[in-house]
Amino acid sequence: MTGSGSTGGTALVVIDMINTYDHEDAELLLPAAEQVVPVLANLIGRARDADVPVIYANDNFGLWRSHHGELVESALSRPHAALVEPIRPDDDSLFVVKARHSIFYDTPMSYLLWQLGVGTVVLTGQVTEQCVLYSALDAHIRHLDVTVPKDAVASIHPHLADAALEMMERNMGARIVLEKEVDFRGTRRPPREGTPSQPGGRP
Repeated sequence: MTGSGSTGGTALVVIDMINTYDHEDAELLLPAAEQVVPVLANLIGRARDADVPVIYANDNFGLWRSHHGELVESALSRPHAALVEPIRPDDDSLFVVKARHSIFYDTPMSYLLWQLGVGTVVLTGQVTEQCVLYSALDAHIRHLDVTVPKDAVASIHPHLADAALEMMERNMGARIVLEKEVDFRGTRRPPREGTPSQPGGRP
């Protein structure tokens, strides 16, 4: 699963799936999310069984007072809680709150991945043509290998999602696979020791 440029283990990143679905374009997103949730729930379960870190990277809904527990509780109290319950974080899950599209923008994600000894990120969640795409680019420029299970990402506009997946594959060297093709066996690596010279330990 790890490409030639990778130097570490694997982490599963779940992007923006702790969601209230009361935002603009939510009605367009919901059908795709409904298809993705069972697939993602299976992938999360396999990652947990393999002791692979599961990291939730989630928008804060513009509520700067919120911590991740409040975000989960808010999503579970809304009409579309059934899309959150099967994939909710457990006690071992890691959580990074973000404010913009990329999981790396002004977040500790780079440092967290370095600390975990991660060289490959499996990007899942929503939206394929927005946050997943921009996160894949930022991962690529940090010399991380990227895998995207195309049945574990949800989109608003399918034609843009197809283009985004092609861009990730062609321009960022991402592996575009099906969920069942993601193999977590032997990918867990102990955390590194010491302090990186730069955030994330990479240029």
